Amino acid sequence: MCGILGIASRDTDVFAEIYDGLLMLQHRGQDASGIVTYTGEFFRERKENGLVKDVFGPADAETLTGRIGMGHVRYPTAGSLSATEAQPFFVNAPYGIYLVHNGNITNTAEQREKVTGKYSRHLRTTSDSEILLNVLADKVADAIKVNGNADPVRNILAGVKMTMERVQGAYSVLCLIAGVGMLAFRDPHGIRPLSMAARPAADGGTDYAFASEDVAFGINGFKKTRDVKPGEAILVDLEGNLHEFQAVEGKLTPCIFEYVYLARPDSMMDGVSVYKTQLRMGQALAKQIEESGLEIDSIIPVPDSARPVALEVANATGIRYREGLVKNRYVGRTFIMPGQAERQKSVRRKLNAIPLEFKGLNVLLIDDSIVRGNTIKKIVQMCREAGAKKVYVASASPPVKYPNVYGIDMPTKHELIANGLSIEEIRDELGADALFYQNLDDLIWAAKEGNPDIEQFDCSCFDGNYVTGVTSEYLNALESSSRVSAKIQDMPVPGASWNAPNLASG
Repeated sequence: MCGILGIASRDTDVFAEIYDGLLMLQHRGQDASGIVTYTGEFFRERKENGLVKDVFGPADAETLTGRIGMGHVRYPTAGSLSATEAQPFFVNAPYGIYLVHNGNITNTAEQREKVTGKYSRHLRTTSDSEILLNVLADKVADAIKVNGNADPVRNILAGVKMTMERVQGAYSVLCLIAGVGMLAFRDPHGIRPLSMAARPAADGGTDYAFASEDVAFGINGFKKTRDVKPGEAILVDLEGNLHEFQAVEGKLTPCIFEYVYLARPDSMMDGVSVYKTQLRMGQALAKQIEESGLEIDSIIPVPDSARPVALEVANATGIRYREGLVKNRYVGRTFIMPGQAERQKSVRRKLNAIPLEFKGLNVLLIDDSIVRGNTIKKIVQMCREAGAKKVYVASASPPVKYPNVYGIDMPTKHELIANGLSIEEIRDELGADALFYQNLDDLIWAAKEGNPDIEQFDCSCFDGNYVTGVTSEYLNALESSSRVSAKIQDMPVPGASWNAPNLASG
């Protein structure tokens, strides 16, 4: 998860536009926010824990000056919850490089040892993003030794190539480089999204922008041009010239969970509409509902992200659609709250049932996914208290059985209700009268239908096939990490046990 945005303008300061764009990406992270700009001589930076609107104010427009800049909204997947690990990160040599990162590095232990040992670099945090930055800096420095410093663009692109050959995992990255410009690159599998946009500049040239989702472009008058290719690096120099470089051979394997939950429905990612994918998910799920023969009075979505799926299920089955759960829009997403106790307590603050839509009725709740199961369990209980006769539950995605190691905060088996439990056992744990899950093949169809050129998706949280290859040692390290232990100590999942996934490259 996390959201990144970079803007390179030819004639205007970019702070206000980055601020507006980050608001459009706030759904991707609510833990911390950061912005850095470059004046052509100095960097200007501010980052802190909190939402974009809380971290930045009018005074920042006076200090964060510069026609090129980038921002980040964070939710933590590797490292601690400390504000010191908010992005962007900085190294002063070579050149001076700021970095923001969406994704997760999976060979962190090996790279940390090289960075701190062989290259004698000091790391200030436990973040994998800081490791990635230092690897990039090392490799750019190596390129300078070989090529000299007459052509910094050549050195930076060569450094990206060597970084991609060394780092494993998921990474969509933006960098600001002193005296050079803005750099964007994406891992060879394109696991996390990264889009590029352009707009005409007042002087006749072109302004450029990069973002995790294209919803960040329109508010600032940018038009999406394309997605950054897997294994590609793009550099916009300080004169506004575009340098495109296929650093390593890539094969597009985007994370399918982006289309289930992470991205906004109005986003287009890798040629696939998130909204239309969710409609197709509803079409597939409706077949299961009809085949069950259950007597269902109404279909009720768990707001907001399940609405497109629920609407399409209702359309396909002819069962009436109702809004039975009212959402308090001033409470954040429970999935990305930093502690499970806080998550569970927030459910009552976040949702309220309308008794008229439940009393004496058989209702089908549709949620986008069931990860830990605690939220939907509370909602089922809420529906019963509102007078529901029967409460059925359907998940628009398949059972989440395995850790997602590519930048989604579901890293351990202890947090996954579907790991070690049968569907009937999960139904019983949730307190539902029936439980439906999307079939994985149907989910893949729903996404691939939008772009048949995508041969494969990363479905690792559903099938355990990690497209980059992940070692059992890395997974075991996640299980025992102090941050994870602190998060899950109050949330045992009955029956959870480790089922070893397929660790080979997909």
